[in-house]
Amino acid sequence: MTYIAESRATDENVNKIEDYEIPEPEPFISFNALKDRIRHHYELASDYYYSLWGEHIHHGYFLTPADTKEKAQVQLIDLLLEKSGLPKGSSVLDVGCGIGGTSRHLAKHHGCTVTGVTISGRQVEIARKLTAEAGGVKPDSPDAAVKLGDGSVKFIELDAEKMGEFFTTDKFDCVWISEAMSHLPNKELFFRNAAFLLKDGGKLVVADWFKDEGLTEKQFKDDISPIEDGMLLPPMCTQKGYVEMAEKAGLKVFAESFDISKQVSKTWDISWTLIQNPALWAFAVAQGRDGLAFMQAFRAMRRGFANGTFRYAVMAFQK
Repeated sequence: MTYIAESRATDENVNKIEDYEIPEPEPFISFNALKDRIRHHYELASDYYYSLWGEHIHHGYFLTPADTKEKAQVQLIDLLLEKSGLPKGSSVLDVGCGIGGTSRHLAKHHGCTVTGVTISGRQVEIARKLTAEAGGVKPDSPDAAVKLGDGSVKFIELDAEKMGEFFTTDKFDCVWISEAMSHLPNKELFFRNAAFLLKDGGKLVVADWFKDEGLTEKQFKDDISPIEDGMLLPPMCTQKGYVEMAEKAGLKVFAESFDISKQVSKTWDISWTLIQNPALWAFAVAQGRDGLAFMQAFRAMRRGFANGTFRYAVMAFQK
């Protein structure tokens, strides 16, 4: 299939997704090449994410029809705290922290000492700026922790798969990963690193996207493949797969997988409305194939949630 490659788009056509044919899936080259594409994506798109979604770039947990996306996003964090039983004042490694919304929330409202890591240097810049503003300080020492409430937070540019090598002496009460593990090619390595970095009794807290069990070839092709392609994901796992990898790494289940697909699916209804912004479509068109595939994946997300082929769950493990 072909796609429109103009660097500019008009208000008339950017609002019509039908005007853009779905690009063929990108041939797989290597996991390193995929990580480079992920890094590039977040370098370019993080400012757009912030303008559209605010500081919390993750799903919302909608409990009532009146919940705003901002309230629902905080409710997801609160759900993870509830399921994990994470004590106040814990030391937390927030993996795939984005622009630091969750890190700041854990520091300010739960008294945690948080280290946020992301593969994107641009996300680190935004996170540090927002954190300095929240703490009422000047970002003179970007590597220094900023005090928020009874906690503190700092950010580091780091490939999550190298965290076991980077934090050679640090141990944490919690490794927190929300909607980032699905991007990691070597998930077994992540679970091993998490187990290594946790203190005895420490918690691994997970929220992520999953494919459903026992999909047909057609279901996978129609719903999951476009999500993997557009969202720059290696092969997606099932919820059971995460549990098996965690147990293999020596962790035990603390909170069983809790499927909240119905409660978070509204996220993509809202997202679908937000991405009709002409400026965002112009940006996607300018990025070529990956930009268009990303935007087209929004439709697959909504379809996958509606069909039950695409799932969302939270879970927690303990060392």
